[in-house]
Amino acid sequence: MPDRSGATLFEDLPAEMIDKILTQLPSKDLGRCRAVSTSLHSATSTSEFMLEHHRCQPSRPIIDGRPRPSGLVVFRDAGAPQQLWTFVWDPEISSKELLHGACDGFLIVSRGLRFYICNPAISKHAPLPLPQVGPENYNSVIGFYRHDPTGEYRVLWVSHSQPGSQSKPSLYIITVGSNKPRQVRVRMPAVLPPSAEQKLLNDLRSWSYYAPSVHHCGGLHWCPYGASDIWACGADIIVFDTQAETFRCIRSPAQSCPNRKLFHMEGTLALWGASSTRSFTIMDVWVMQDYKAQIWAFKYRIDLSMVEASRQLYLTTLKKKKIRQTPLDSTVEEFNDMTVLNERELLIKFNKKHVLHWDIDGKFLGIVNIGKSQYCMALTQCRLQESVIPIPSHGMQGEDEEPLFSTEHV
Repeated sequence: MPDRSGATLFEDLPAEMIDKILTQLPSKDLGRCRAVSTSLHSATSTSEFMLEHHRCQPSRPIIDGRPRPSGLVVFRDAGAPQQLWTFVWDPEISSKELLHGACDGFLIVSRGLRFYICNPAISKHAPLPLPQVGPENYNSVIGFYRHDPTGEYRVLWVSHSQPGSQSKPSLYIITVGSNKPRQVRVRMPAVLPPSAEQKLLNDLRSWSYYAPSVHHCGGLHWCPYGASDIWACGADIIVFDTQAETFRCIRSPAQSCPNRKLFHMEGTLALWGASSTRSFTIMDVWVMQDYKAQIWAFKYRIDLSMVEASRQLYLTTLKKKKIRQTPLDSTVEEFNDMTVLNERELLIKFNKKHVLHWDIDGKFLGIVNIGKSQYCMALTQCRLQESVIPIPSHGMQGEDEEPLFSTEHV
């Protein structure tokens, strides 16, 4: 009903319309709504609403902007690539702050030897317990996922020793909110001898360092970074079934590429590969056309000469329009990494430090800046899809008194 001035109040709108509006709000704006109305706070705190709100949020790639003071940043606006959101950085220990995985708006990060699960949208974090396997052992996160049968969030670890030590790598699973890591065996369709099991765990730890696992169709996927490594199962992509918690293998595209990574594209599993015959000047992209049948389809090719020609045309157009553009200190010489921004736009790392914004039709859209600077960046292959769901940590979470996150634009 209208108020005395004749205006319709927000609370008077149909409940379905209110829910539709609120689920579309960014997490920060939703937090403001919660603060001004107890009824809105209650309505937006149900598990059903929070899950729907999370599904409605855009998925954005995370860029590592260190060593400069910007840390991990999210590419927020395709129309203004310099607008990035800083959420992790500590000038004292920035070299030891690492991102290990992302799932449903939660991130796994480490500071030194300590690991945390974090929700940057609501500025919450909680420590993760580590497998206690000995003073000479180290722990590496190789996967982060939601266990659908229970709704639990779980972290997959490999505990390993220093080089030269006699201890063997072990696999652990930690449920977020629990302080009891459990050791699990490596189970595959074909029984692996102990030496092959140890090699698999060491390989997963190594591959996860270069790129986190990709979650698709209920499984975590790892692809060898470098030359193809065919396992006894006859395929080279390792899959961890997040429900059965077992391993299996699937085939990658037949073409062999020494530099390649898995990623998500248009809701399916995809893989890019850079050819070594031309110093990584060509990047081919495949998508999984039929997951069950393991059929890949070639998507498109990105050629360095085409990118550089488009960049020069872009700069010439800006000069004619008298638009100032921060100059790039070198031409595009080689590709190093790639991630998807949306259905039509990509971010491509080149020359081992810069990132460019690219349209799949071959149009150069600009160089990615953090603030006004161009410097060494890394595409993490992790994505942030914001969520207001609290961390299931049994009262361990709290406001960041010494925040892991800030919400400043750079």
